[in-house]
Amino acid sequence: MDPTQLALIALAIGALIGGSLAGLVLVALRARDRARVQASVALPDGTRAVLQGMDDVAVVVDTSLLIVAASAPAELFGMQEDVALPGDELRALVRTVRRAEAAETATLRLHRGVEPRLVSARASGITPRLTLVVIRDITERERVEEMRRDFVANTSHELKTPVGAVSLLAEAIESAADDPDQVRHFASRLTAEAARLGQLTSRIMNLSRLQSADDLTELRDVSIDEVVAAAIESQSIAADSAGITVVRGGARHAYVRGDVQVLTEAIGNLVANAIAYSPAGAQVGVGVKSDDRVVEIAVTDRGIGIPEGEQHRVFERFYRADQARSRRTGGTGLGLSIVKHAVQRHGGEVELWSRPGRGSTFTVRLPAVAGPPELVTKKKKRKKKPPRESARPEGEKNP
Repeated sequence: MDPTQLALIALAIGALIGGSLAGLVLVALRARDRARVQASVALPDGTRAVLQGMDDVAVVVDTSLLIVAASAPAELFGMQEDVALPGDELRALVRTVRRAEAAETATLRLHRGVEPRLVSARASGITPRLTLVVIRDITERERVEEMRRDFVANTSHELKTPVGAVSLLAEAIESAADDPDQVRHFASRLTAEAARLGQLTSRIMNLSRLQSADDLTELRDVSIDEVVAAAIESQSIAADSAGITVVRGGARHAYVRGDVQVLTEAIGNLVANAIAYSPAGAQVGVGVKSDDRVVEIAVTDRGIGIPEGEQHRVFERFYRADQARSRRTGGTGLGLSIVKHAVQRHGGEVELWSRPGRGSTFTVRLPAVAGPPELVTKKKKRKKKPPRESARPEGEKNP
């Protein structure tokens, strides 16, 4: 074999060996890249355990926005493993985090079932291909904050009127110092505005106390007979002035556990409301119905009634069904709101039935208690259970 042939053979062998080595290197590089990709897609150790221990909604999504792990509360928002991340705004947040390679927080809306909720969502990368999204429902927090802002704004507005009136009347009295009749006239109006201002301030403080987290302190077994009698008596002057007759009927000797002053004010507010919205010469009924579980107190009037579209708003602070009438009667728009919160603080509920032109019935339901031992003994001695009494006074028909 001549030298030329030997050289060609050596060259071919070298090329073959070089190609094999290059192929081995390429395979090794590809294997390394696959390992890196798999490592970036795989969940870090302990991630699922951490998610399952979270009270907030939390999910981990991959580059295709598919959920690969989720906390238990995430199911409330329809977020489960192997399901695409819901919500256009939420998906846009994840894409932004991926591009920016930095954590981002946004306030957005998601649906919990069919209910829209306001949430705070924070997205952050945990591997090159996985993103952690933590979602906190802030709907109630924002609602409370909005109520606080509305309360401050409404209170400022309501206080402005009587404060301005007091200031003007004081100036009028000073200007009319030489006219005793005018002084007496302005002084009587000043007294009325001062009383209105005092009532408004007192009701704002009472409502604030009822809405606070503090528990009621003056708790005892309260006689509903005592509460109803005191509530009617507190409105007797207003009833006489308006020509309204207040009738009490229904069961006797019912008891609840609560604060007698708070309950008396709540029922008194209902009676005052019924008087204010009833025509002269009308009748307001206060009836009680009770059994071993619940005591019901119904206050019924034959007044102007409330349109169905406005009934859900009557328990809002400062809401008035009839602005002109409320101004004439000195209403603050806080009475029914106080009723709602007072009843809720006693573990009860208040319900409204109303028809325009036919009147309204507010029914308070409270958990019943047995009452004093002597009353319990007397009940046990009864041989025959009396028929269930209506919560409405005689002559009052059920709506």
